[in-house]
Amino acid sequence: MNVIAPTVSAPVLKNKGLEIALSDGVSHYFNYYWLRDNCPTSFDAATRERSFDIFHLATAPRAAQAEVKDNALEIVWQDEDHVTRFPLSWLEAYREGKPRRDPSDLPRVAWYGDHYPNVPRFSQPRLVADPEARAKWIEAMLTEGFTIVTDMPDSDAALTEIANLIGQVRPTFFGDYFDVKTHINPTNTAYTASALELHTDTPAEDNAPGVQFLHCRANTVQGGDSLYADGVAVASDFRQRDPEGFRLLSEVATPFYCEHDSYDMRSRQTVIELDQHGEVSGLTISQHMADIFDLPQDLLDEYYPAFCRFGRMLQEEKYVMKFLMKAGECMVFDNHRIVHGRAAYSATSGDRYLRGCYTDRAEMRSTYRALVSKGRFKA
Repeated sequence: MNVIAPTVSAPVLKNKGLEIALSDGVSHYFNYYWLRDNCPTSFDAATRERSFDIFHLATAPRAAQAEVKDNALEIVWQDEDHVTRFPLSWLEAYREGKPRRDPSDLPRVAWYGDHYPNVPRFSQPRLVADPEARAKWIEAMLTEGFTIVTDMPDSDAALTEIANLIGQVRPTFFGDYFDVKTHINPTNTAYTASALELHTDTPAEDNAPGVQFLHCRANTVQGGDSLYADGVAVASDFRQRDPEGFRLLSEVATPFYCEHDSYDMRSRQTVIELDQHGEVSGLTISQHMADIFDLPQDLLDEYYPAFCRFGRMLQEEKYVMKFLMKAGECMVFDNHRIVHGRAAYSATSGDRYLRGCYTDRAEMRSTYRALVSKGRFKA
């Protein structure tokens, strides 16, 4: 039996764009500026950047004629010696005006206090050697927000090497790196042997670093259990338990600060962070860096009780994962999602030394996309 190919109707030229029927049989509209700006010849093959400058067109782009040839839309432009050719499959991808698919936009998997045996673990030498292992590691970071890297060499260079697999080391006002151990004149509660409440780091920065690395170099003290909880799990449950409290904590920004002799950092953040889908993506919370709440007092009548209800919920046994870090392990976690703290320890009972640094979430997502997808220009 002979198969008759569907008839492709000619594009219909309009004043500011054209209409063309695509595979769904529906006529779709495309703006002339958009078509001219995204001509395949507008992009440099080496830099992968747009080399065409639409600002320099003397007149608004307009098609003199357009037709479909060999499964492609061909446009001859008016007032310009230029022809654009778009594969119809390319137009299909953009016909609805939706964002390009992002392979790093993965659904988050909430976890609870019993999660420690199931924490994704990855060997440092394997991550360094194997891009496929790195992709699985970052995927676990995107979905679960917490991983443990094992077999870490006892060196400063090892931390830099593992951080650079995700992105560049991102400095804060504490410096490029920080050493968590008891200091004689501490500038942060972390630099003492005291208990440290569950918190996210550097909330006083407008854009706090997104990924935290804590490399355990030594841990022989009595006490000092690490505490971690998944802000996505807690805040998502809080949304069901206390809808009005959730609204306040996700909409009302409060001040944070970090002050010492050479810095005075301040920011305003909401405690609960939502993503572009309206889903919980994380938290910004720190009792020891919360500034004086400068909200109207009548608003505080509602805000403070909600804030305290959430803070107590964050500490419920159901959510808090407790374990003792071991030398040679590196905790890697999403600083906008995972709250962390520790129990008090005896500073004279042994040695406890963690070395830490940060990278950014955007770089982590970028690295993941490069590992698992072709992007727009790769063959």
